Amino acid sequence: MDEDVKFILDSTKESMEASIEHLQKALTKIRAGKASPIMLSTVMVDYYGSQTPLSQVSNINTPDARTLSVQPWEKNLLGEIETAIMNANLGFNPMNNGETIIINVPPLTEERRIQLAKQAKGEAEDAKVSIRSARQEANKELKELDISEDLLRNAEVDVQELTNKYIDRVDAILTAKEAEIMKV
Repeated sequence: MDEDVKFILDSTKESMEASIEHLQKALTKIRAGKASPIMLSTVMVDYYGSQTPLSQVSNINTPDARTLSVQPWEKNLLGEIETAIMNANLGFNPMNNGETIIINVPPLTEERRIQLAKQAKGEAEDAKVSIRSARQEANKELKELDISEDLLRNAEVDVQELTNKYIDRVDAILTAKEAEIMKV
């Protein structure tokens, strides 16, 4: 029966790890004032009649902390890309110099920083809820096993320790992201 308990603990750990990965992906989309190619990940360009992600028709670079540079693989796409960036409602004003599109990333206002910090907190809270539901599911599965009271109690303690460890990781990730957002 120990194998069943170990299996439940391993699958719970995988589920909690997936919550952490999801949180990290969600937080990369929250802009922290410095330019990042991920900022343009939602931009879709009309490429010969089909909507294509910007990253598949151009090279996106960050020459410095406040600038994004988009260099299309085909020069005739410059106008389409410029329009797509403006239509994406990201608050950017692209400048076309004939070869590349330059985007100056404006610094965040204090109000916007607070708003983004709240958004990050919300993502972290979602991750914690996901971790807690994995704990709840694991405890339910453990109770369904035909094992001794002591083994059940020990397994539940292991699940709780796992939960605490992952909740602490979420808090650490959130603290780092908030510091990054609030840094001027």
